[in-house]
Amino acid sequence: MNEAQATAAKPKPGWQNMLVDYGPLVIFIAVYKLTSPAETDVDAEIAAVIKGTGAFMIAAVIALIISKWKFGSVSPMLIFSTVLIVGFGGLTIFFADPFFIQIKPTIIYCVLGAALLVGVWMGKSFLQMLLQQAFEGVDDEGWLKLSRNWGLFFFVLAGVNEVLRYLYNFENGKFETYLWADFWVILPLTFLFTFSQIPMLMKHGFSIDGDADEEGEHDTDEEPRPRP
Repeated sequence: MNEAQATAAKPKPGWQNMLVDYGPLVIFIAVYKLTSPAETDVDAEIAAVIKGTGAFMIAAVIALIISKWKFGSVSPMLIFSTVLIVGFGGLTIFFADPFFIQIKPTIIYCVLGAALLVGVWMGKSFLQMLLQQAFEGVDDEGWLKLSRNWGLFFFVLAGVNEVLRYLYNFENGKFETYLWADFWVILPLTFLFTFSQIPMLMKHGFSIDGDADEEGEHDTDEEPRPRP
């Protein structure tokens, strides 16, 4: 592998990946918190949601541009989630209804889960196409298992989001609790599931020390984490 190929294939560091994925959500929560009324006021609450949604949409597009500029590429999942953020954000602003913000993660998880499971059914691993450079050495069976497991997990996340949406929503005055749930529920579950896949990957050729790389050195990237 020459120097140019190594540079192009080098995955972005974990903290930068986190910043691109979760930065827009942090901005949304911050704007909503700063503009929401101290006392109960439905119109003011809706206005705060709309302002936060507008900031969310702008931040998502900026994150997409930064990913292309800083890392040289944009993952299909980031493009997909940004399109949904802008689309459902527009619906939220147009109809003044936070429902569209809450339903967006469910749609993302279901589409990703279905895509991965259909790929496995066809004998293809879409994760391998996206992450092969980051997980060199993993055999085809390991990639199919990883795609299957993530496909099922995405449907679990969709179910979790629906439970959170039912328990914490704008109607019962707990919309902000729902926003924070992504950090305290979805994100920890995703990290735990990601780490739980490492033993299976190691049985199928993956090496944490990078022994599978021809030159003995290769950075690893995180497994897919859909933007909330």
